[in-house]
Amino acid sequence: DGLTSLDRYKGRCYHIEPVLGEANQYICYVAYPLDLFEEGSVTNMFTSIVGNVFGFKALRALRLEDLRIPPAYIKTFQGPPHGIQVERDKLNKYGRPLLGCTIKPKLGLSAKNYGRAVYECLRGGLDFTKDDENVNSQPFMRWRDRFLFCAEALYKA
Repeated sequence: DGLTSLDRYKGRCYHIEPVLGEANQYICYVAYPLDLFEEGSVTNMFTSIVGNVFGFKALRALRLEDLRIPPAYIKTFQGPPHGIQVERDKLNKYGRPLLGCTIKPKLGLSAKNYGRAVYECLRGGLDFTKDDENVNSQPFMRWRDRFLFCAEALYKA
């Protein structure tokens, strides 16, 4: 008995077709067992598929053209904890679209300057801002510092 069951958990290429007019290029159809993915986690699914596969050094070029999610996996998603009405109630904004943006540049701002950008966005009329997916808790902008400066910006705006 091995540490893992390769036959059970490996991805399977179930169809290969050549790209018309292109030498040495193919479209491959790959399926993965659902047990490889955490239930209800888009992040885990994309990290597993895109992160691991695109990081595979043996491939010189790769492009994801389509992703089909089986209904059994879709059913594991609970959906949001509440609807848009709760968000509108929190923001006291009704009768129009909610407007927001992602702070740019996404990397390199100090926590203080990030907070300043949030303030300018909110004072300029946006309802919310969001972090770019690359913004985590880097040494130049720790999560707690960013939170405190953004909270201050929110209260001032």
